[in-house]
Amino acid sequence: MKYRVIGSDPATRREVSVVSLGSMLFGTVTDESTSFAVLDRFVEAGGNFIDTSNNYAFWVNGTQGGESEELLGRWIRSRGIGDEITIATKLGARPNAPTSGFSLDIEGLSAKVIRESAERSRERLGIERIHLLYAHVMDEKTPLEETVGAFGEIVADGIAGLLGASNHWAWRVERARSLAAAAGVPGYEVLQHHHSYLRQRTDTPSLRSPDGNQGLVSGDLLSYVRANPSLTQIAYSPLLSGGYVRDDKPLGPGFEHAGTDPRLKAVREVAEETGATVNQVVLSWLMGGDIPVLPLVGASSTAQLDENLAAVDLELTPEQREKLDTTN
Repeated sequence: MKYRVIGSDPATRREVSVVSLGSMLFGTVTDESTSFAVLDRFVEAGGNFIDTSNNYAFWVNGTQGGESEELLGRWIRSRGIGDEITIATKLGARPNAPTSGFSLDIEGLSAKVIRESAERSRERLGIERIHLLYAHVMDEKTPLEETVGAFGEIVADGIAGLLGASNHWAWRVERARSLAAAAGVPGYEVLQHHHSYLRQRTDTPSLRSPDGNQGLVSGDLLSYVRANPSLTQIAYSPLLSGGYVRDDKPLGPGFEHAGTDPRLKAVREVAEETGATVNQVVLSWLMGGDIPVLPLVGASSTAQLDENLAAVDLELTPEQREKLDTTN
């Protein structure tokens, strides 16, 4: 395994594996014994960065979420896991009532919610401090000053360590970080967005924003991260839920543009040259770019996890990387 330090403050920064394990469906779609086996295998391979959220996975059984955090808590206790494993969770997108579908009626990022939801996540996980806590989605109803101040308070109180933002426009991240700096409190240092080799259109309205999909990595966001090397970019759904390799997993309308087929062809050719799988090439491309991105991978079996972890040791040649980077 390879590792990277995230965060700038010696009191909260963490050395994490360059691949993070997502546990979104653990405790619901993926049963407990399988979830435990995948978690055990990840740690055995040197992985120490695990991601969840307080709303995972409400849509499976029509709840408000929490099943993933609860399962991780049981695994942590049963395995005697301590501070050596970095646990990341999120708040802000938990539905206010049980539901099995998309809802705009979510908890948001008020000071009250941040305090109470962080405490509940900490209890479900059974850990003293949440190592990395994300604002899961933007909340444009709550003043940003309130959100920033509330996150700063829970860091000061030892409830959370590093702070991050997921599914935020770059300008919102910058404004929040500027407010935090002016107030002398910790700001967002880790960003989590949807990112992969294939490019998804960013100009189509999302369910939460009429201006486009704020959850996608765009050139604007990458430029922001490049200009701020202390930031860490995490990529969720880097393998497009099987879309690169499974005919029964269509890519969706966001990929219906002229650049998709040439890039699919390029990544398949590089996979053939290296003897690796397409998924492994995608993960290696993310990890080894001029802006190193930490992929967040899901796995429903140890075999699937092993394939993903093998990408850590896959070194693309400069020629292969140039081919992937310049294909449009």
